[in-house]
Amino acid sequence: MLLPVVAWPATSAKNALLPFTRDEVANILRHGPWPVRPQPDPSSRVSGNATAAAFGAQLFFDARLSVNGQVSCASCHVPGYGWSDQRARAVGLSETRRNTPSVLNSAFNRWFGWSGASDSLWAASLRPLLDPLEMGNAERHAANVVRSDPQLACGYRQVFGRVPGGEDERLFVEIGKALAAFQETLITGRTPFDDFRDALARNDKVAAARYPLAAQRGLRIFVGKGSCNVCHLGPNFSNGEFDKVGIPVRGADGIFDWGRYDGIKAVLASRFNQRSRHNDDPVRAEGTSTRQVALIAEAYGAFKVPGLRNVALSAPYMHNGSLATLRDVVRHYSEIDAVKLHIAASHPHVEIGEELPPRPAESVLRTLNLKEGEIADLVAFLESLTERRPLMRPSVAKVPGCP
Repeated sequence: MLLPVVAWPATSAKNALLPFTRDEVANILRHGPWPVRPQPDPSSRVSGNATAAAFGAQLFFDARLSVNGQVSCASCHVPGYGWSDQRARAVGLSETRRNTPSVLNSAFNRWFGWSGASDSLWAASLRPLLDPLEMGNAERHAANVVRSDPQLACGYRQVFGRVPGGEDERLFVEIGKALAAFQETLITGRTPFDDFRDALARNDKVAAARYPLAAQRGLRIFVGKGSCNVCHLGPNFSNGEFDKVGIPVRGADGIFDWGRYDGIKAVLASRFNQRSRHNDDPVRAEGTSTRQVALIAEAYGAFKVPGLRNVALSAPYMHNGSLATLRDVVRHYSEIDAVKLHIAASHPHVEIGEELPPRPAESVLRTLNLKEGEIADLVAFLESLTERRPLMRPSVAKVPGCP
């Protein structure tokens, strides 16, 4: 079953343009223009390479890369489900502890995953293969699949200029870089919001008035009293950072998910991070952030601020999939208890010698007490960030030069 495309009211004589202030217009214009062309990743020499993207697409949909031959990247990142999976938590070989984020617009990320456990898209593409709950710790297995399959071996040769021999780790990393090259092409299209934003930019009030009034009212809350644009800013509606948003970090089984704190540990320990020999950038410029990242108390329980484009297609929401609908998300932020938001809890897994001072209760988030109509308006705005014809059935092209 495919997700329905969001339908929009037809233009009518009742459509009108709210009297946005100069500051409101300035804040709105900062969310564009769209689309943005992604910059090649210097840590991967095949980033932005169309042949690598074609090869990566084949790998993305190939379940043989998992140890049981039944789980592919597309098993969780389903094109018809907004490149997510409609589950609260991802299911590979077993159920995982986190929701599946969409891979759309991932080319614009600085950190990857809910906790930022990867510092490049290609390293993030390797993580599910290494996870025993997802694809089964499949490093050697995946390398052998590429070596043994004539079509994949040909695709590899066309991209990397040699037969897929050599050490497993090098070949495995190059699988990740091809997967990343494909995902870099998954950029969402224009939305009703983009048409409205651009109409404001050129002062075309007639075109701007075609944007539904409910979405306009929701946008006013988003850039106004809601302060949503403090974290969800820019053309991709994300600052790319991490914060606590009042979602419990303790699961029903009693296990804590400490988010960014554990993510920092993971990225620093990874043999595939930007500081490793696998970074193709000779000066390793992209590794600066990784070298400078530090374990701090504020990272406990913080999770990635996701981009909001096509957000209407990626329910359920939050790192644990605990909020079923956009209305639930808006209501959560409207009723959030700012006093409890950052109160320090006991941290039973803190290692010997680590200190964890309490964090003061301070946050941009505050209780808004939105009325039902305001919640509906904010949802209408969020829905307007969905492209009219989402990419649901991508064609997997053959790698040029391969049968």
